[in-house]
Amino acid sequence: MALDAEVPAAVARPDAAPVVPRRSFFRLQVWATWLILVLLLAWGCHGLQLDFGYVGQKLPFLLGLRLGPDGFLQGALLTLFVTAVSMVCALCVAVVTAAGRLSDNPVAFALATFYASLFRGTPLLVQVLIIYLALPQVGLVLGGLSSGLIALSLNYGAYLAETIRSGMMAVPLGQREAAMALSLPRWLIVWKVTGPQALRLIIPPAGALFVSMLKDSSLVSILGLWELNFLAQSYARASFHYMEMLLAAALIYWALSIVFEIAQFRLERRFGKGVAVAGRR
Repeated sequence: MALDAEVPAAVARPDAAPVVPRRSFFRLQVWATWLILVLLLAWGCHGLQLDFGYVGQKLPFLLGLRLGPDGFLQGALLTLFVTAVSMVCALCVAVVTAAGRLSDNPVAFALATFYASLFRGTPLLVQVLIIYLALPQVGLVLGGLSSGLIALSLNYGAYLAETIRSGMMAVPLGQREAAMALSLPRWLIVWKVTGPQALRLIIPPAGALFVSMLKDSSLVSILGLWELNFLAQSYARASFHYMEMLLAAALIYWALSIVFEIAQFRLERRFGKGVAVAGRR
């Protein structure tokens, strides 16, 4: 055993040396393929003979670099604002709902399952319209922005709650029992023991939900908010440049989604370090 410890890794495990070059070569191939596909996409758009001058003229408004007529955010910045606020609210709602789903209290369990079933079983568009158009009939009048935020938060909170619940249940029961044997309080067990292990399983589907929320935020355009989709359709109707405006909006959504995916990847790598090290052993 002592002799083995003194032997360099490259000599002791000859199959381990090429790992880094293989990974680097794989990444190089991936980036090269992406570059080719992006160039093909750009070539296809150029072949459509689109009016890129008009796109360049409206691009600052689509990106939200100019404020709206009321001095508020518009375009992609408003889309990001709606997504970010809804994301935080949905996370808070999801944690409470997941706790109810995992609770032994029948009332808490019933409330959590009823809420999740109701908002997962009805379309998001219908929920947006009910909150914005139907609630005023009973005396509760909400603005377009608040209606969109509430609808997105409640809808995605229901989906995210199931993701959190399944991640918590996937942690081996022995981990929780070992922590309880040390007389640790329940909140500390969740914070220090089961929570970090569950995050490794929660982050990938939760990240996919947040990317989906980014795209579904376009539904608030029907409430008159000057977000990215609303501006693209407005400029398209005014100039009949539908292809240019809708393609520009699609590419901006795509770019924002890539940023979310990169953040998700970094979080996955951070919380999966222990599993990755154990797998290499």
